[in-house]
Amino acid sequence: MSITNLLEKPFLFVVNHFYANLPQQLPEKRRLHNCRIISHRGEHDNKIIFENTIPAFDLIKEQGIWGIELDIRWTKDLHPVVFHDKNLKRLFRSDIEICQVTLDRLKAEFPLIPSLSEVIGRYGKKLHLMIEIKEENYLDPDYQNRLLQDLFSLLEPEKDFHFISFSPQMFKLISFVPATAFFPIAQLNVEQFSEMAIKENFGGIFGHYLFLTKAYLKKHQMRNQIVGTGFVDSKYCFFRELNRGVEWIFSNKAIKLESIRNSFLEV
Repeated sequence: MSITNLLEKPFLFVVNHFYANLPQQLPEKRRLHNCRIISHRGEHDNKIIFENTIPAFDLIKEQGIWGIELDIRWTKDLHPVVFHDKNLKRLFRSDIEICQVTLDRLKAEFPLIPSLSEVIGRYGKKLHLMIEIKEENYLDPDYQNRLLQDLFSLLEPEKDFHFISFSPQMFKLISFVPATAFFPIAQLNVEQFSEMAIKENFGGIFGHYLFLTKAYLKKHQMRNQIVGTGFVDSKYCFFRELNRGVEWIFSNKAIKLESIRNSFLEV
């Protein structure tokens, strides 16, 4: 999950600092027990352990955390790989665009980048998979839909995985799961995406904890839809979300949150 460029790092730093230092009541054990923590691209620092890689996801699995969020991009020969950006500049200082190279070349030059097949094979039914669908041109949408269907054939939608996206029009290209397996990710367009989630009978809505207010929580929960918030990276922010009734928590510090949760469950 990301936030619109208008509100990027300086604003969110202040918001996160504020909520990290605003004391909150300890949530009921029921809320602590029922919450689902989702690691955003795995546990990474992008120096030693890189996001969206097997080492980043392995750390989450080893700690018994419920789920991982991961991004998929398509190679030139139409293989889905797990990577966030269009090109490799930010992480690997390369101008190569994933859509312009074959899977074989990508794996040969950048072996850290896993294929979606590898990730499903390694973590399917062991971690809940939140697969972010990027807005990009599907050169052969019928083939790509069939390929995804085959890759997920041993998993059960909703129980084992969901598809999420900032561009929910991309969900129309995926026909093998029910609408309830889709979640739009809202930025400043919370009202629009909230209405869409209800109209299309999606599983719910995700977004930043600052913008998904109590009113939105109530509206979706009354319809048995799930509301997930991110990025919750501190104890007090974690407690705030649980006390508000949020059960699905996206975090860049999932292991930290899991440790906090477990420490209070053991009391």
